[in-house]
Amino acid sequence: MAPQVIDHKGGVWSIAVPIPDNPLGHTLVHLLETDRGPVLIDTGWDDPDSWDTLTAGVTACGFDPTDLHGVVITHHHPDHHGLSAKVRETSGAWIAMHAADAELVRRSRAAAPGQWLDYLLVKLTAAGAPDDHLEPLRAARAAGRGRKRPGRRAALPDRAIEPGALLGLPGRRIRAIWTPGHTPGHVCLHLEEAHPAQRDAPAATRPTGFGRLFSGDHLLPGITPHIGLYEDPDDVAADLLDRGDPLGDYLDSLERIARLAPAEVLPAHQHAFPDAAGRVRELIAHHEERLADLRTLLHEPLTAWQLATSMQWNRPWEQIPPASRNIAVSEAEAHLRHLVKRGHAEPVADSAPVRYVAV
Repeated sequence: MAPQVIDHKGGVWSIAVPIPDNPLGHTLVHLLETDRGPVLIDTGWDDPDSWDTLTAGVTACGFDPTDLHGVVITHHHPDHHGLSAKVRETSGAWIAMHAADAELVRRSRAAAPGQWLDYLLVKLTAAGAPDDHLEPLRAARAAGRGRKRPGRRAALPDRAIEPGALLGLPGRRIRAIWTPGHTPGHVCLHLEEAHPAQRDAPAATRPTGFGRLFSGDHLLPGITPHIGLYEDPDDVAADLLDRGDPLGDYLDSLERIARLAPAEVLPAHQHAFPDAAGRVRELIAHHEERLADLRTLLHEPLTAWQLATSMQWNRPWEQIPPASRNIAVSEAEAHLRHLVKRGHAEPVADSAPVRYVAV
């Protein structure tokens, strides 16, 4: 089957690289033509079919995979960074990533077997997860089946993305915008060049705004990116208020993108779309509504697990598989963390598992 490739004009292409067994379907890997050769923005999941699709897509754009000059990674998740090592092996391309996410890649590669599973058990126990959820994890750990996180074969980056700086791509002008929230080192990339449609299209249909934004997972047209906790197995902060605030970071990052006002957004999932500021307003309203709902639920003390079971998801809690429940609890905790930072909730003293209540 021919790869799904879209020519966005002006030396910008997208390649739909499949994600195995995932409802998102694919990652939109973007190819940017430069005077030194093509540069990829993200790479896709580390899977043979995904690799075949990526290389066929590069060929459909008019290049050989060995021509690839560089790779810019929006964030470290395996559906974005997974094939980076294969790209480097094939072409010798450099790989760039924000330092905060590069550190997570290094820690993941260096982690001892079972370390992540140990950490997950501690976190879920503190969140109030019931025994029927924890027992399969305990059994896996006792049997020595401590799973390693996906993406461990992805490459260590050899270039750092500096927030606010131009990337130095010959013949192109693209600036890194640090947008933490989905991950601590997530970046969007602003192509500071006139949109081709502003030159070629009839005046009545020309887009407004300036340039195009490669938004990764930060800004998606029809879904809300996961905002969970940043913590990892090395986290030792004792005071809740000393820890990070991913949701606060995300909301602040959204405001920065709204002020940027690009003519078009090229996200890593779904499809390209205009009106970044309008989508930002929708996402901020969504999270403010969710925060207000959580404050209502917290009229009585609840654990993060109890709160997650009462939140609105894309399907009933009973239909959510165990691994996805872990992600949902992390998102509940991120919202709790933000309520605490705002002074709208607090942990109940000496509660174990920890319960929170509105103030």
